[in-house]
Amino acid sequence: MLQRPRRNRKSEAIRQMVQETHVSAANLIFPLFIIDGDNQKTEVASMPGIYRYSIDNLLREIESCLKLGLNAFDLFPNIDEALKDKYATESHREEGLYLRAIREVKKHFPEACVITDVAMDPYSSDGHDGIVENGEILNDETLEVLGKMTLAQAQAGADIIAPSDMMDGRVGHLRTMLDDHGFKHVSIMSYSAKYASAFYGPFRDALNSAPKFGDKKTYQMNPANQQEALIEARFDEAEGADFLMVKPALSYLDVIKLVKDNTQLPVAAYNVSGEYAMLKAAVQRGWLNEQRAVSEVLTSIRRAGATAILTYHAREVLENKWL
Repeated sequence: MLQRPRRNRKSEAIRQMVQETHVSAANLIFPLFIIDGDNQKTEVASMPGIYRYSIDNLLREIESCLKLGLNAFDLFPNIDEALKDKYATESHREEGLYLRAIREVKKHFPEACVITDVAMDPYSSDGHDGIVENGEILNDETLEVLGKMTLAQAQAGADIIAPSDMMDGRVGHLRTMLDDHGFKHVSIMSYSAKYASAFYGPFRDALNSAPKFGDKKTYQMNPANQQEALIEARFDEAEGADFLMVKPALSYLDVIKLVKDNTQLPVAAYNVSGEYAMLKAAVQRGWLNEQRAVSEVLTSIRRAGATAILTYHAREVLENKWL
């Protein structure tokens, strides 16, 4: 046998030398949940090790992460039910929780990359990503709300805004809004292929943002479809997106690769709450080796083509030196 592939696997030194895919701190984005109050830190029951932070504790958490080399953070607000309404007006109120949090993070840590969520559901009394009329999600009317939200976040200091609503035409609308108001430097990380997934449950628990009726299948994508992701991604790229995102990640590695193979833009993937919760549950039962499982998950997402990975494992892999 002239060719023996095992020769390149015979020692750790050689295995590292020929390794094709690497994950580093630079590839990771840490999603963080925010609650109102002072000195608050409450664990998300369905996401062991993940917490909701009041702004003071959020700053402490980000400071700790920066020391580990983790520099990018995606912020999500848990909004009091009494502040929610049909038009998500709390999303662009200057003294609202979310905008205060963005300002404080950028004030204390200007070097941190702050990514912000643009969608109505955390602030909506209906729990949907768009305005609801007679059971229908109104696309174009929703864009006006998303525009107000985006401008408010840019004014607060967001580095990247990330529309997760899946309304048609929203990237172009938001790019125009940003440019027309002097925020040409603010990037857009579009949730281009966001699927109507069963793996979002723990996230909705963390934010108390589940829809009050129905589901999100008229705007989030059918998990059975792959080519549709290219349609969405091409529209978003043409409308001015700077990143294209696929969500979730693990059940959609083929979609990540498909999008990556058809764009020159960086591709992000969201290793979502349900994926995190499943792994943690198996680890707690002693069924999986956590270090090996987490490393394998993140490597698979990178191998599929993701430049950036939004993952709740971000802090622990750096803290424990698992990469």
